[in-house]
Amino acid sequence: MRPSSTYRVQVRPGFPLQATAELADYLADLGVSHLYTAPLLTASPGSEHGYDVVDHSQVSPALGGEEGRLALKSALDAAGLGLVVDIVPNHAGVGVAAANPTWWDVLKNGQSSEYAKFYDIDWSRGRLLLPVLADDPAALDELKVEGGELHYFDKRYPIADGTGEGSPKEVHDRQHYELVNWTRGDTELNYRRFFSITDLAGLRVEDPEVFEATHREILRWYAEGAVQGIRVDHPDGLRDPGEYLTRLHEAAPDAWLVIEKILEPGEQMPKWPVAGTTGYDALAEIGGAFVDPNTEAFFDTLDHHLTGGETSWQDLVHQTKLHVASTELAAELARMCRLVPDIEAAPQALAELAACFPVYRSYLPFGSRHLAKARSEAGRRRPGLIPVLDQLTARLRRADDELAIRFQQYTGAVMAKGVEDTAFYRWTRFTARNEVGNDPAKFGVHPDEFHDYADGLQREWPESMTTLSTHDTKRSEDVRARLAVLSELPGDWTEVVRRWVRTAPLPDPALAHLIWQAAVGAWPLDRERLQAYALKAAREGGVGTSWHRQDEKFEAALRTMVDKIYDDPALHSEVADFAASITAPGWSNSLGQKLIQLTMPGIPDTYQGSELWDFSLVDPDNRRPVDFGLRRELLGRLDDGWQPPVDESGAAKLLVTSRTLRLRRQRPELFTSYKPAYAEGRVSDHVLAFDRGGVVAVATRLPVGLSRHGGWHDTTLSLDGNTWTEVFTNTSYGGNRLAVADLLHTYPVALLVKEQ
Repeated sequence: MRPSSTYRVQVRPGFPLQATAELADYLADLGVSHLYTAPLLTASPGSEHGYDVVDHSQVSPALGGEEGRLALKSALDAAGLGLVVDIVPNHAGVGVAAANPTWWDVLKNGQSSEYAKFYDIDWSRGRLLLPVLADDPAALDELKVEGGELHYFDKRYPIADGTGEGSPKEVHDRQHYELVNWTRGDTELNYRRFFSITDLAGLRVEDPEVFEATHREILRWYAEGAVQGIRVDHPDGLRDPGEYLTRLHEAAPDAWLVIEKILEPGEQMPKWPVAGTTGYDALAEIGGAFVDPNTEAFFDTLDHHLTGGETSWQDLVHQTKLHVASTELAAELARMCRLVPDIEAAPQALAELAACFPVYRSYLPFGSRHLAKARSEAGRRRPGLIPVLDQLTARLRRADDELAIRFQQYTGAVMAKGVEDTAFYRWTRFTARNEVGNDPAKFGVHPDEFHDYADGLQREWPESMTTLSTHDTKRSEDVRARLAVLSELPGDWTEVVRRWVRTAPLPDPALAHLIWQAAVGAWPLDRERLQAYALKAAREGGVGTSWHRQDEKFEAALRTMVDKIYDDPALHSEVADFAASITAPGWSNSLGQKLIQLTMPGIPDTYQGSELWDFSLVDPDNRRPVDFGLRRELLGRLDDGWQPPVDESGAAKLLVTSRTLRLRRQRPELFTSYKPAYAEGRVSDHVLAFDRGGVVAVATRLPVGLSRHGGWHDTTLSLDGNTWTEVFTNTSYGGNRLAVADLLHTYPVALLVKEQ
């Protein structure tokens, strides 16, 4: 059965399969049709996320193993729910070698291992490089031979047969692997990895045997009817995503397949045999519709005043991508350059092309125009490289050329590391728009642009996932909704933030602006959460400090700045008061964007806990425990007839979420088309509404501006003369023109169902 909606649960050792099974009745009451889980296969010891699978043959014992999975299946069956599982075809966890039997065998037997072809290894250097040693010339002196294994502190490695005699260093020198200084990984690694993470080694799922071995267990669950949907993690890392997805579709022909494909604004996805993406594209459009596009210049001025910033978003992205392409991903660059040994300037030209590539990757021959655009921009920036660029692009446009294949895998990693993980933390003009799949330079989205996007989704990808929060979003939907209010209050924000940066100074003013936005967006939050976020943001941005080169002096200044927010009574009070002033309009935005997401074309996902207000920042903050007992209690009260106010309890969001999800599950025929609905009157642009074919969703946008106008006045919405029931208040309306002031009297959103 196709999902009507999904609910994402971060199944993990602290919230295993048995605990997840106990949610089944609640999720059914909430209105979803399918549970959507984090990866369930055995991951590295202690893994909190499951994306570092070490054993594809079994459910993780840390999650409850096969017994836990069967208990979950039983509970879902009893509740009438289906299951969507997350899978990770691109890479496997190799950080704890002994936990991964296939990797262990490769380390022990080298190229003669039956699993050597499982991993994307370049054996031309002879030995498999493992960058795990301390940054100390004497690190190898710490090696020990114990129990037939080579040990380096708590790390264990196998010893090849017949090579165990002599000193630990002598034994090490005879192995199929070489342990080296950890700092050499980014430049010398000879196996493909996930982004720049050496603990995640790339799998060769293009090989039918590897595909079968790594998918056997998942496909067994599908065959037994326990799984109806599959979410594919990071397909852009694969050698040939289209071929992989075709094979997966053929193996699970009735499964609902969605892929974690991040589309840049306006980018089209190839017509693969999938239902669509995991929804970052929808997130960007929905969020943008609640931002006032007319105040962009104010934020440009503020950003310039705070940072002196002369760098445009486009130039910053080029700068961060070029840096990543030639440093963090130097090993991947070197591997490509070995394919063109006769071109001396290949490293500079390939890195420049990747830095100029406008999307994550192409899927040749699909997307070849992106290469042409990158070539043009690279030539503009580096005219001296034009002959080399032309030489390389002649090969890079050929789908069967090994250089072109590697380059396509490389550009996605360059984009992810350079933009999501770096530029998003440096360009802090207005962070409500610094989100995966979004272009922060695009300040807001006009309602007509949103309607065009939604109409296209209905025509092209009607079963694509839509979302507002994921385990990977930089900030939760409710934080972004509250920050969107700043776009309506540019003067107020400018006044307070300029004062705050003087009161609690930081050497990096762009980072300071990011932290102040995080503080008011997620307030109230305790000191430890904001300190942890500030430190992660600083190291990701890599200006004053970084993950590789931590600057204690800068990090101490950062701690001092955050501490001052809590220790200076006047400042603390001012931050709290300002956050309070944007909270109510933020609630309005939260309800509006939630209703839009749940009713628009696509299959809506609700991230765990976000049926109430959830003011989380980037992971691990967004993976904190969820109080499901409270949610059950509030849902019970709603079902007893309680009409909740829009207040800090978040019950109004639970009302909107549960009633909309139930309607989608019970009456799917009402959600089969898309037509914009337009209001009339002097504040009509504060309405975002559409008709899905028997259901009309109505949301308030820009609530501060609306209140400045004194409310809705004579604004009306044109309907077709039928009788309509508003779902959240159970009120009937008739006639051709509906007064918006009446419709939105109780809540800033409405859901109208045409009476049969």
